[in-house]
Amino acid sequence: MKYNAWDSIIKSFKSYSRIERGLSENTIKAYTRDLNKLKNYLIDNEQTVKPENISSEQLKEFIYHISKEVKPRSQARITSSLKAFFLYLILENYRKDQPMDLIESPKIGRKLPDTLTLEEIDQLLAAIDRSNPEGERNRAIIETLYGCGLRVSELITLRLSDLLFEEGFIKVIGKGNKQRFVPVSEYTIKAINLYRDEVRVHQKIDLKHQDTLFLNRRGKGLTRAMIFHIIKQLTQLAGIKKTISPHTFRHSFATHLLENGADLRSIQP
Repeated sequence: MKYNAWDSIIKSFKSYSRIERGLSENTIKAYTRDLNKLKNYLIDNEQTVKPENISSEQLKEFIYHISKEVKPRSQARITSSLKAFFLYLILENYRKDQPMDLIESPKIGRKLPDTLTLEEIDQLLAAIDRSNPEGERNRAIIETLYGCGLRVSELITLRLSDLLFEEGFIKVIGKGNKQRFVPVSEYTIKAINLYRDEVRVHQKIDLKHQDTLFLNRRGKGLTRAMIFHIIKQLTQLAGIKKTISPHTFRHSFATHLLENGADLRSIQP
């Protein structure tokens, strides 16, 4: 069997890690190296299984195999890489389960900060200076990223015409120009309305961005880099030591829904 399925989806995962999560090239190389180890293990053992179909048992066998070859820290990194990869498959609707759920990393005295707690999200919101126009915008950005589980690319292209608040949804144009409707909470609606009606309405807006929701001071749309910068600043002000990116909110959104018993289909695009 050809393993194009693995090569293709690993390539997509690399792009997602770079663009949506903003990970460093070193981290992406480590992810790719670890996933190729799994792919090569399957080839060596003549296991013709696709990423969306591989089972927990097969992954446990792989982890057991590498545990005899690498140190605990490397094993922990590989386990973390696989968890990130399969979460990506869930979020992108390739599969509905996390096969790494019952596979623990070896204890090496360090917790990988992948997810924000509800308390940490409150800390970030509390750190926002709402005495200036950017404060109300930034609060609405954080509420939307977390409350709707959006990708950063979806956030910066969100339009006023996509806000269907009477119906309780926002319309999102995602990967591959696919359209979906995302439920929106009262907290998020309130934050967006406050920004739109009290701040955005007073801006001089560039003609090309009349329908763009989130704007910079010059009345133009925000870039990915600007969103990363806003989040980095808030993280420092809130005193949170984790490495946080826009994707962290999407990951936290999915994790908190799962912890509260949500059906996986409810968080998949």
